[in-house]
This record gives sequence, C-alpha cells and structure tokens, in this order.
Amino acid sequence: MSLSQSVSGLVLALCISTAACASVTSFAPKEYLCWLEELKSEMLQKGISKQTLEKVYAQDFYHPAPEVVKIDRKQIEFALTSTDYVNRVVSRRRVEEARKHYQELKPLFDDIEKKYGVPGVYLAAFWGVETNFGQNFGGFNTIASLTMLSYDTRRPKFFRSQLYEALKIIDTWDVDYTRMQGSWAGAMGHFQFMPSTFNAYAVDYTQDGKIDIWHSFEDAAASAANYLSSIGWKQSEPWGIEVSLPWNFDFSQTGRNKNKSVKEWKKIGLKNKDYSVIKLDDDIQGAVITPEGKKGKAYLVFNNFHIIMKWNRSENYALAIGILSDYISSNKEWKPIYKDPATRLRTDDIILLQSFINKLGWFKLEEDGQLGSQTREAIKKVQQAAKLTADGYPDYRLLQKIKNYNPNIGFSVPVPQRKLHKHN
Repeated sequence: MSLSQSVSGLVLALCISTAACASVTSFAPKEYLCWLEELKSEMLQKGISKQTLEKVYAQDFYHPAPEVVKIDRKQIEFALTSTDYVNRVVSRRRVEEARKHYQELKPLFDDIEKKYGVPGVYLAAFWGVETNFGQNFGGFNTIASLTMLSYDTRRPKFFRSQLYEALKIIDTWDVDYTRMQGSWAGAMGHFQFMPSTFNAYAVDYTQDGKIDIWHSFEDAAASAANYLSSIGWKQSEPWGIEVSLPWNFDFSQTGRNKNKSVKEWKKIGLKNKDYSVIKLDDDIQGAVITPEGKKGKAYLVFNNFHIIMKWNRSENYALAIGILSDYISSNKEWKPIYKDPATRLRTDDIILLQSFINKLGWFKLEEDGQLGSQTREAIKKVQQAAKLTADGYPDYRLLQKIKNYNPNIGFSVPVPQRKLHKHN
C-alpha cells in the first residue's frame, strides 16, 4: 500500500468515526468535524502533543458564521487617507496617555533600551497603537480564531501555520489557551505578536521561567524590543522627518525604495518643513514618501521606518508610530494634521484603477482597494502616460482619464473631424 493510500485510509476512517458521533457531540457539520480530525492528525505529526490537542479541542470551536471570517472579508467603503489614519490613531488623548505611561515606566524602558538598542518612546508608541496601552487585547481567543480562519477558504495556509505556532506555545510554555486573548487574526498580548513572532523573538525578561506577553508587561516590552533589534533597528537614526519639497520636485523620485543619501536630497532642494536646512548625517540613506501625493505632506524616511513596516506593512501605520514617538519624546503641542477634503478616495475607485492597470498588462495588482506601494508605483506609470504629475496618488482627473480611455489612441483626446462647408 502506498503512503498516499495509507493517509487516505486514515482520513476516511477519521471522517467515518467523526460522522458517527457528530449528531451526539456537536452541531458542527460533518465536513467540518472531518476537517478538524485531519487538522489534529497533522498537528500531532508535526510534534504537537496529544495532551495539548485533547485539552484545546475538547470543544470544536465551530460557528456557522464566525465573526473573524466576516472581519477578514470586510471591505470599507472609503480608503483611509494618511491624514484620516494618523489623526485617528495619534489623537490628543493618546499622546497624553503615551507621555504619562512612558514617564511611569521610564526605568524599565531605559533598561530595555540598554539591552536591545530600541528607545522606549517607540515601544510606548507601539503599545499605544496596538492595544491602547494594554486596555484592548482584541477579545478573541487565539486558538478559536485561528481554527476558524484555517477552515475558511480565503487564507487557510497562512492561518493554519499560525495555528501550529500557537499550539507550539501551549506545548512549550504550558500556557492556558483560554487566556490567550488577541485580535481576530491571532495577534496576541500587549504588543499583538503573531504566534510565529512569539516563538522566534519572545523573551523571559523577568527570568521567572515563563514568557507571558499578556500579563507581564516586562516580558511583552522586552520581546517587542528584541524583535525590532533582531530585524535591523538602528538606534542612532530617526524614523524620518517631515520635509518641504522644491517647487520643481520630480515626484517620480518618490517611493520608500528609492533611496538617496541625505546629502543628495539636500542638493535636490529638500529642507525641513519650516524650510530650514536638514541637520542630519549626510551619509544616511533615506527615501521621500508623499502619502497623499503632491497635495499632501512629504516625509524623508530612513531605515527604522522600513523596520516599523515589517511589524505592519502599512505606510500609514509606520507614520503613526513615528509621529507618536516624536510627540512622546518632546513637549510639542498636539495638533491634528490638516485634512484636504479633495484627497478622499473610495475603495471602489482604487479597485477600478487596479483593474484598469491589470487589463493594460503593465502590472499584476491584487484588486483589493488598498493603495499599497505596488499600486502607487503602477499609478505613477499611468499618470506619466496620461501627462499628469506622477505622484502615485489618484485624483479626479486621473479617474476621468481612465473612464474615457480609448485603447486605439490611449489617453489622448480625439480631434473631431473638420466639417467641410459646401460651396454654392
């Protein structure tokens, strides 16, 4: 008998046994219970103990319409602009709370910085943005969420791998799975670590023989610092600065992967936002980003901005962390970022752009309504072809040009035929 036949036979047997008791033990459909038995068998083969599996799956976690799946598939009507996002996340209250918590825990933050090289103001910023300083871990049980998301068809491979990592945490550290609270997607504790990140970077700062990122802030903060340090944090560099651009700036040079030295950017004409000379090491490599195009703010961002984006792959998130950390380290009065109403975008408009670009064959974009870096680069190319400023931020003019696009003549406006007048 081949290996595949053996596995098939085992799965069939599991399904039969599951089906036999389904009506007695659970309201879950037979196909789910069969899937669950396959899952447990796989985890057992990967090294998860039978004891952990029996304890965790004493219940099957099935729900006919799980909230976590609804959230994973939810699409907002409007895409948050950078200004919307930062004003929401870096509020006056959050700045005040962050400063208060930072001062209260400064000895701990200073000790962690000495060990890992990550300033405490950044840890306080991450803490505030991720869980509102430990007040909101998410309210979802990690094992239950990851089990249902593994069963869902949208991203089962990713969530199944995270479920394995979560079960490994229980096995290794004897964590009570009922106290593993986190986000709908499985992020856990004070700093919202995914299970795989926990297993790779979490540390026992208190040296009590266990790692507890839920109830020991010391363990959680040191784990966050260890993660950032391990992936390349540079203690001597800022995350970035807001800058003013010269009147003739070439927006095609924007994008976080288009690095130049500070010296080169200064030659082009970049200055601080108050038009003073940038006083940073000329050799530091940085990139200019304009999250809302030519109408919005411009930032010169450095290595640590990229490191923040490894935590969360969103430029807006990285900006929020950087701006909040700047507030914590200064006495600067909080002010909301000015909102230009003309910059608001509908999610459907971004999907329209992504679909248009894919049909042209210039890029292969995920049509998700998100204005990510690849979509921004693709939009720059379309703007160049349409004779618009290539700032990577779509506006009404670009949308109109796309809606009136003619494959035969491109973005050009057709010249009407001249009417010939008949001579008498």
